[in-house]
Amino acid sequence: MISQAPETRIVHTWRVACDGGEGALGHPRVWLQIPQDKGWVECGYCDCKFIHQDFEGKA
Repeated sequence: MISQAPETRIVHTWRVACDGGEGALGHPRVWLQIPQDKGWVECGYCDCKFIHQDFEGKA
């Protein structure tokens, strides 16, 4: 069985919301804060990685 790699999104804000992106098949909406020293955060439900635009290509 092959599992898909988690999604990566480049974002323009330091605070993002994630709901799994699949409507009723997603997960509860959670708000995530991207640490300004790290530049990225992962959703605890779906492992989607949010990278702030200032850290694109570095994270």
